[in-house]
Amino acid sequence: MNEPFAIRQPCPPGACTCERERLQDAPEVDLRILRLTREEERRLLERLENIESMADLEHMQRRLYEQLGIRLEIAPGFGEVRSMRGIVIRMDEMPGLCRRTRQAIPAAIRRGLARRPEIAWRLLDANDLLRDA
Repeated sequence: MNEPFAIRQPCPPGACTCERERLQDAPEVDLRILRLTREEERRLLERLENIESMADLEHMQRRLYEQLGIRLEIAPGFGEVRSMRGIVIRMDEMPGLCRRTRQAIPAAIRRGLARRPEIAWRLLDANDLLRDA
């Protein structure tokens, strides 16, 4: 595979369910996710942990989709939200997205929200959970 960009090294056999081989063997498939090298993943997680505002979080969601094809949905969970764990962070299943990365991205976002609770309040407010009845 001759790609004009650096690609992520494969996971050890049996250690991951990313289906990277299926992605590489398919014709005319979106290979953007393979651009997320381990170094780039580290930088991404650091950036997500240090989000500054709701606008910054929305910007990161757009950039994840534009650059890697990762659709990220962040919303209050069903029922009562008492902590950052009550906020649901979903990512679409996609071949090439490492199991470890699939777990690390929501964890980094939760750490960022815990560091900046005003962003979580804005998220709740945007979903009409804090508005007067």
